[in-house]
Amino acid sequence: MTGIQPVDITSEVKTNFINYAMNVIVDRALPDVRDGMKPVQRRIMYAMLQEGLASNVKHAKSASVVGEVMKRYHPHGDSSIYDAMVRLGQWWNMRYTLVDPQGNFGSMDGDMAAAMRYTEARMTKVAEEILADLEKETVDLKPNYDETTTEPTVLPSAVPNLLINGASGIAVGMATNIPPHNLTEISNGLLALIDNPAITLDEMMTHVQGPDFPTGGRIAKVGIREAYATGHAGLKVRGKARIEEGKNGRTQIIISEIPYQLNKTNLLQTISAMYKAGKIPDIGALRDESDRKEPVRIVIELKRSAAGMGTLVLNQLYKYTQLQSSYTVMNLSIVNGEPRVLPLIDTMRYFLDHRRDVVTRRTVYDLRKAKERAHVLEGLLKALDHIDEVISLIRASNTGAEARDGLMARFGLSEIQAQAILDMRLQRLVGLEREKLQGEYDELQKTITRLESILGDEKLLWREIKKEIRDIRDRYGDARRSVITELEEDINKEDLIAVEDMVITMTRAGYVKRTNLTAYREQKRGGRGSSGGKLREEDANTGVFVGSTHDYLLFFTDQGRVFHEKIYDLPEAGRDAKGTHIRNLLPGLRDDENIASVLSVSGFDQPGSFIFATKSGVIKKSLITDYANITSAGLIAINLQPGDELIGVDIQQDGDDVVLATKNGQAMRFEATLVRDTGRATQGVIGIRLREGDEVVSMALVPGNDEEGELLAISECGLGKRTKVSDYPSKGRGGLGVITLDVTDKTGKLVTLAHVAGNEELMVLTEKGTVIRTRVEEVRVTGRNAQGVKVINIGDKDRVIDAFPIRKEDEL
Repeated sequence: MTGIQPVDITSEVKTNFINYAMNVIVDRALPDVRDGMKPVQRRIMYAMLQEGLASNVKHAKSASVVGEVMKRYHPHGDSSIYDAMVRLGQWWNMRYTLVDPQGNFGSMDGDMAAAMRYTEARMTKVAEEILADLEKETVDLKPNYDETTTEPTVLPSAVPNLLINGASGIAVGMATNIPPHNLTEISNGLLALIDNPAITLDEMMTHVQGPDFPTGGRIAKVGIREAYATGHAGLKVRGKARIEEGKNGRTQIIISEIPYQLNKTNLLQTISAMYKAGKIPDIGALRDESDRKEPVRIVIELKRSAAGMGTLVLNQLYKYTQLQSSYTVMNLSIVNGEPRVLPLIDTMRYFLDHRRDVVTRRTVYDLRKAKERAHVLEGLLKALDHIDEVISLIRASNTGAEARDGLMARFGLSEIQAQAILDMRLQRLVGLEREKLQGEYDELQKTITRLESILGDEKLLWREIKKEIRDIRDRYGDARRSVITELEEDINKEDLIAVEDMVITMTRAGYVKRTNLTAYREQKRGGRGSSGGKLREEDANTGVFVGSTHDYLLFFTDQGRVFHEKIYDLPEAGRDAKGTHIRNLLPGLRDDENIASVLSVSGFDQPGSFIFATKSGVIKKSLITDYANITSAGLIAINLQPGDELIGVDIQQDGDDVVLATKNGQAMRFEATLVRDTGRATQGVIGIRLREGDEVVSMALVPGNDEEGELLAISECGLGKRTKVSDYPSKGRGGLGVITLDVTDKTGKLVTLAHVAGNEELMVLTEKGTVIRTRVEEVRVTGRNAQGVKVINIGDKDRVIDAFPIRKEDEL
């Protein structure tokens, strides 16, 4: 035999890896469900107890504790022991710290603790409660790694450490992530569970709201119940921030709490990176003003141009930085030597079972000690009753053994009692000493009776456990730090986009863009205007209007269909940019289909109706709510007769009048109530009758009884005028109408007729792409038959193709 034996390498590696994995799982990475401790944490606590480092003594060098742990219990690297010890003393990691540090124990910014030769430590009062009664044989001891001493397999733990401090760790093929909780809530939950072992989860959650992180923050309710029911779920956590005005008048966001286990420096770096990437463009300054008084104070100062946009920027911070984070609950712990994922109530039951075992063993220990002392006292009292004879017997004995045996034989004492008599000091022979001994004996009898009652009655045992839980709660319980609240399931895209007015322009070739309204400076009437976009020679602008970034943009086609997009989804471009082709935005648009009208609405749940006008003078109404389910393929908005086209859509409210205007300058006013609401796929009725060669080019809505309002007419050659609404008689629909503009070669055809109050601004767009922004009040008020005044000077071979009044409430 050579001593070499062949083995199957596959089975050997498999066996060894399984052994290694179980060692990591059970003896290193995962906490015990009973005391919430990993082996290294338990050994640190036990070593500090053995060293006498109670909460009321002087701090000792951390190196001495680490050395004791490594020497006697944990034969691993000193850095891993020290790191575990440091974490037990960091308030931002532990809800209730177990180590009271002195010196640099690191920071929330990720700074490392000072070397262990520089720092000092001792236990906290909570740690003492975890170790309480250890000397009373309440837990089993096992030999240490070299069998030179013993260590506890678990700590007695009068506090539910696993739940109040949580745990995190990575084993082989599994990981634990247990959130910390509030001691008061957990204690109340334990008391409720003792009173009602069949308690439901919903009943338990009236006591335990949810996790309570040491760093505070806000926790979404969504996910908490699932985490407690299954032991596994994801939670959404946000930091705490407030919006206020700074001394310099700028809006500031003050972050005072951050999500649990978030590195504050990493958060600052991410905010800076998101600013540089253009995700959060409105940040003007970023400062970390944290100090001892305020451990977290991050000040984000917004630009002057971002006044009033604090909520928007805060939503961007939640979306793009760790200020909103996810916390994955994995309630994995060691139960009877095996890893298990436990629901909340099961975790609490295992703790109570442990306390029942500890209190029972402690009671047995105390009872034994009480009986042993009572037994000794019985002997001492008997000796005092016969003190002269006892003294004579002892004096007559030659040895201690002879005296002991004599006492046992003469007075019927046990060996322990006889030895106690021999060890008794002479001063105990005075009369007062007997009274003290008798009083001690009587108290011991009461204690023995009480302890025996506890062991003999399950209710009394649980009453004792409840009393201790209440005591722990009353001494160490505190208020919640984290707020449980309703958080949005997700931050919508709208929450990240500022509410701004945008100028939307479209060209005949189908290009669309949005440009901030501020890009168009206001000019006096008759100005040359500014460029509205660089166009190809064969292209021309066909529409311009203003809408909010959060509005829906409805595209009505000449074939009577409607599509929609959010305005913020349109490509934003400069004033001189061409834009993006509409077919890139609306893939459902047919090749022979063009956009005839565009309208912006804030939503589809508002009252009122869409009112439609066609080139041939047909008008139709349908409720806005009928258009809520527009898909990417579009939706039928109106049925058209062959050869007819949709020319305008607006939102009509109760009491409105409708004014239809033709290119040859005719206008027809009638009450909108003369057109009844019909479904989407309907044709409508005649609104105005047309003469040969004429067609409807514009529709205006006049609020009921607004006779003092005005109708603004703009012609192709850039002329415009305002005319009182009262000059337009309201008649039944279907007539030829009245003159609204004296159409000549000088004016060109009528382009638009819009209702105005006189205090609006006016956007005018030409075919060649020129845009002027002026004020409606600059346009003179004249009669219906007038030609108007020059609104915009246009070049040769150019013409006005659209005009759009901007109400004051549309301004930023």
